[in-house]
Amino acid sequence: MKTHRPGRPEDLPEASVLWARWAALASATWNAEEEKERFRYGYWLGDEGDEGGDGDGDNVLRYDDGACSRWVLTRADGGRAVLAGQDDSSKVGQHRPPIDLLAGAPGWVRDERLHDLLEQGRVECVYWFEDGSWHRAPYPDDLRDDGLDCGIGHLTSRDLAVDAICALFEFDDDCEGAVEACEQFLDHAERGTVTGAVVRSFADEVFRIQTEYELLWPKVPVARSEADLATMTALVRRR
Repeated sequence: MKTHRPGRPEDLPEASVLWARWAALASATWNAEEEKERFRYGYWLGDEGDEGGDGDGDNVLRYDDGACSRWVLTRADGGRAVLAGQDDSSKVGQHRPPIDLLAGAPGWVRDERLHDLLEQGRVECVYWFEDGSWHRAPYPDDLRDDGLDCGIGHLTSRDLAVDAICALFEFDDDCEGAVEACEQFLDHAERGTVTGAVVRSFADEVFRIQTEYELLWPKVPVARSEADLATMTALVRRR
């Protein structure tokens, strides 16, 4: 199903599924060196002080494409969650009169840091998940886009998320076994059945494909270390 422009709450999967897909991409691409970087991009488990976060890094996933899209998924008690971010495709910041993205939001969504980021124009899209459904503020009829599709559309379905992982590894249709490996990994993430063996199998298959199809040449691909595998497993199992 295609994500609407502007987005609608029903475009998003259940919060736990969105978290699982996001965490799967963060796990699949985890890099020890990038953890040391102050400014980074990709998918990762957030740290204290992240945009839209509540100071608890284990409850914040982040995505930054390094160019025009920045997003945060924050979990709250009781299965609740907040998705906030910005994509250059959004027309929210340009709309007049200004759109109150927290209109109708319950008190637990109105985090002081999120409010500050909205005031600074660093967030132009806010959705919150409560009682089994996503919600957002009402939009004016003439708003063309809120950035949800371009920013997070690739996580709204299993097939699109599989394509996203394949793209991150530069896998194409000629890479035998690539789609199957990525799909199986995402399936385990969504069902909460990820184990160390699952992560090892996935990492080994990625290494095999990268080596067989010379995707990193002239740089020789490096197999995952035991420390990498342990960290990847812990990351994707946070549910």
